[in-house]
Amino acid sequence: MTPAVRLYFTGTCDGFETLRAALAEHADVDVVGWSAHVAQATGPLAGGHLECVIHATGANDFPAAEVAAIREHTRAPVILVASGSEAAAMLEAALATDVADVLLLPQLTHNVLFAIRKAAHARRQLETAAHRGRVVTVFSPKGGTGKTVVSTNIAASLAKRDGRRTLLLDLDLQFGDSAIVLGIEPEKTIFDLVVGPGELDAEKVAGYVSRHPCGLDVLPAPLRPEDAELVTEAKIIALLEVVRGSYDAIVVDTSPFFHGPMLATLDRTDELLVLCGLDIPTLKNVRLALQTLELLSFPTSRIRYVMNRVNSNLGLKTREVEEGLRVKVACELPMDRRVQVCVNRGEPIVLAEPRADFSGAIASLARMVVPPAPTTSKQAHHRRLSFAKA
Repeated sequence: MTPAVRLYFTGTCDGFETLRAALAEHADVDVVGWSAHVAQATGPLAGGHLECVIHATGANDFPAAEVAAIREHTRAPVILVASGSEAAAMLEAALATDVADVLLLPQLTHNVLFAIRKAAHARRQLETAAHRGRVVTVFSPKGGTGKTVVSTNIAASLAKRDGRRTLLLDLDLQFGDSAIVLGIEPEKTIFDLVVGPGELDAEKVAGYVSRHPCGLDVLPAPLRPEDAELVTEAKIIALLEVVRGSYDAIVVDTSPFFHGPMLATLDRTDELLVLCGLDIPTLKNVRLALQTLELLSFPTSRIRYVMNRVNSNLGLKTREVEEGLRVKVACELPMDRRVQVCVNRGEPIVLAEPRADFSGAIASLARMVVPPAPTTSKQAHHRRLSFAKA
C-alpha cells in the first residue's frame, strides 16, 4: 500500500477552499494543515516532513516572494494553483524556477492528485539516485540529560563498530561540548566553515572537520557563544544537504530549544531520538516537547524515545513513564558510573569499555537508527569461511 502524500496548503484564491476540502477527504493524501500566509506556516513547513506544498495565488504575476519564503523552510515540491487566466502567464516564469507545476482552477480532483503524485515521485527519484546519508538528531528539552554523551557514543559506534562514514554535527551552537567529550581540540568549527570563503560543498566541508582516531568526522560548535548568530538557518539547510551526499550517517547534537536551527534540522531528520529521564522535571519538559512536535506536524513514525540513566533505585520505572507520556520507549540506557569517567578522560565509553552494558545498548540503538547495509549471500559465505579459518 502506497503511503499517503503529506501535503500542506498556503495562500488563497477563488476555488481553493473547495480543492482543499476535496483533497482532505482523499485516502491518498495526508493534509498536514493550511494557512493563508506563508509567514504563518513556518513551523509545519520546517518540521512537517512534507512531500508537497500547494500554494494558491490570486495575483497576475508569478509569486516569486511567496515561493522564496516557502523555500526558506522546506525543499518539498511546490505546486502553484491560480484562478482565472493568470495561470497561463505564470507558467513560463515557473519553468525558470523549481516550481513543480502550475494548475488553473477549477480542476478535477484526480487531475490535481496526479500532479501531486508526479511531483512527489520525481523528488523521491532524485533522492534515490543520489547518495542520501541518514540524519539522526539527538534531542532533549532539558539540559543535563546526557544528550551529548549519547550523540557522541552513537556516532563513535557507527564509525568504529559498524564502519559507517559518519559525521557528528554539533548544533548546540552556543554551548556545544561534543569536541571536549571526544577529547578533541579542534582548529576549526562550524562557525569557521560558514563564514569561510568559497562555495559550501563537500570539499570545503572536508577541510573544516576534525578527525577522531576511531574514524569519526566531527564538526564542532563555535568556540564563542556570540559566533552562533552567524550560523543561520539557511547555512544549516545548505550544510545538511551537502553532507548527506558525503556520509552514511550524520548524527546531530542539539540544544534544548525549538529555535530556527533546530527547525531546519527537523525537516531533514530521518530519526529523532528524544531523551527521557526518570525524574519529574525532565518528563514535564518532554511532555511539552511532544506537544510542540505535534504542532510542527513532525511525523511520529520518525520519533524514538530513549530512556537514559535507567536505575531501579530512582522511584520511577520506564513502564510508568510510557503510561504517563503515552509513548513507547525504544531503548533503555543503563546508569553506569564509567560513563562519566570516560567523559572526564575525553573518550567515548563504546571505545574505552566496549563490553559495558551501556556500550552494548548504544551499539544496538545505533544499528536501530542506521541499519547495517544488507550483505549479499556471497559476502556472508566469505565471512563464514573467514571465521572458520580463524
